[in-house]
Amino acid sequence: MSGPERAARAVLALTTAVLPLTASTLTTPAPTTPAPTAVAAGSLTMLGADVSTAQRALDLGAKYYDASGTARDPLDVLKGVGVNYVRLRVWNNPRSGYNNKAKVLAYARTVKAKGLKLLVDFHYSDTWADPGKQYKPAAWASHGIGQLRTDVHDYTYDVCTALKAQGTTPDSVQIGNEINVGMLWNDGKVINNDFTNLSLLLKAGYDATKACDSGTEVMIHTANADNLDHARWFYDGIRSKGVAWDITALSYYCSWHGTLANLYNVIADVRSRYGKDVVLAETAYPFTDQNADGTGNSITTGCADYPLTPTGQATNFAHVQNTARDAGAIGVFYWEPTWYAVPGNGWDPADINGSGNGWDNMAVFDRDGRLNPHIRWTP
Repeated sequence: MSGPERAARAVLALTTAVLPLTASTLTTPAPTTPAPTAVAAGSLTMLGADVSTAQRALDLGAKYYDASGTARDPLDVLKGVGVNYVRLRVWNNPRSGYNNKAKVLAYARTVKAKGLKLLVDFHYSDTWADPGKQYKPAAWASHGIGQLRTDVHDYTYDVCTALKAQGTTPDSVQIGNEINVGMLWNDGKVINNDFTNLSLLLKAGYDATKACDSGTEVMIHTANADNLDHARWFYDGIRSKGVAWDITALSYYCSWHGTLANLYNVIADVRSRYGKDVVLAETAYPFTDQNADGTGNSITTGCADYPLTPTGQATNFAHVQNTARDAGAIGVFYWEPTWYAVPGNGWDPADINGSGNGWDNMAVFDRDGRLNPHIRWTP
C-alpha cells in the first residue's frame, strides 16, 4: 500500500498500467474469470497486521484500548484477537526518521518479545513504493542497473543481518512492495515485456536474504489480485527469467480489486500455477465514511453487502479471510489497523508532523483508540 494521500490510489495503476507499456496493450484480451477451481481448504497460519505507523503513534503518546476499554499495548490487543505475525515496512532514509533501519530494529525487538513473527517489507525507497510509483532512494538516484543490483543485495543483507544479530531474525521478507511493473524505476521497470532488469534485482534480494538466513522466506508482492491476466503476466515474466521466491504475495482491497469470487480464482490459480504458498499481504475495509482529521480519507465508499460500520468492517475482513483460506492461501495481513488519527503521525515522511492520515477510517481502532469489538483474525 502507498501513502493514503491518493484517494483513489491511481486506479489505472492497478488496471491498465500493470500491463507493459507497449502498443500491444491496446489489444490485450479482456480478463477472464473462469469457474472456481476446487481447492482443499487448509488453515491460515500467518494471521498478520502491518503496524508500521504504531511506533510513531506510541512515541506521540497515543493510547490503545481493547474492546472492554482497557488501555493496553496495541500489539497485545491485536494478539488477543488472533494476530500472530507483524509486518513492518523499511525505507532507506526517510526524512521523518521513522520506518528506517534503526526504527525497524527497535520495534522488531518488541514484536519478537511478544512472541509474534516478523515480516520485513523492503520498499527500496525513501518513501512510499506502490504500483504507481517506485522511486529510488536518494543515495541510489544516479545508479544504473549494475550498481542497483549490488545496492539491493547489500542493503537487504545489511538490514537482515542486523536483525539477526540482535536475535530478531525476520521470518519472512518482501523484495519490493506492490511491484506490479517493477521497482527502482526506471532501471528496474518492466517495459516492452522485458523482465531482465527486474529479475536481476529480485535475484539479488533473494540471494541476500538466504545468505543472511536460509530459513527466512522470500515473498514477491504485487497488487495483482484484480484478475488472472495481470497476475500471470507478472509472475510468468519473473519465472521465465529464473527468479526464485517462496511465497506469492498479493494485495486485495474490494474497492479496487473486485469481488471475492474473483479473489478466489486468482489465489487458486497462482497457487497451482507456481506451486508456492500464497499470502494476502494487504487488505482493509472502512468502519465509517467519516473523516477524523484534516486529510481526506483514501476510501469513502464500500462494497456490496458490507456497510461502513464496525460490523461491516469485521464482516468484510472475515469474508476475505474465509475466501483466502478456501482458495488455499496460508495468510492474510490487515494493512495498518493501528493507524487511527493521531496528530503528528501523518502519511508524508517528508512532513510527518504536518500531514494528516487518510487511513483513519480503515483502522480497526476508532478515533479514540478503541478496538472494533467485532474484529477477529481466524486460522
